[in-house]
Amino acid sequence: MIKKILAVNLFTFLCMLLLSVAYPLLISGIGQLSPGHGKGRILSYKGKTVGFEQEGQQFTENRYFWGRPSAVNYHGAGSGGSNKGPSNPEYLEEVKLRIDTFLIQHPYLDRKEVPAELVTASGSGLDPNISPQAAAVQIKRVALARGLNEQDLRLLVKSQTKGPLFTVFGPSTINVLELNLALEKFQINKK
Repeated sequence: MIKKILAVNLFTFLCMLLLSVAYPLLISGIGQLSPGHGKGRILSYKGKTVGFEQEGQQFTENRYFWGRPSAVNYHGAGSGGSNKGPSNPEYLEEVKLRIDTFLIQHPYLDRKEVPAELVTASGSGLDPNISPQAAAVQIKRVALARGLNEQDLRLLVKSQTKGPLFTVFGPSTINVLELNLALEKFQINKK
């Protein structure tokens, strides 16, 4: 009996050591070898830090492309979803309000043309990416707000689209902050 208790305690101790110390150190070490040394890529514009590559942020002005809504108000320390399912009446009302608000700024769209990702929050609440289709429906609004040619913006969106090596590994995406920074630089160069 004592042998069994000792074996169980030894196994528990070894698991704690492996999962609480060795594994985190291994992952941290791998992170140190990656670009940015595991700290994420900081994005700057005109010498000022404007955000992190992998952390979504809110854009509300018509002159910028908008990202996904956030269930945590874009607060990085509190990432998480709302935990409200598609049958929750409060959630459905929230999404309906987001669609109505989106359509006010995009009167050229029908309700069915509003991409779901632009009116529903991601699981983390901090998703920095949107699909090329979600960017495409915003081109007209951004072009009007900035006095730019829509075709130029289509090319800019295309240049910012990142795709997986093979479609099996996921869809193409656009980082909203990087797109908006490229938009700022594009407009400066246009002048």
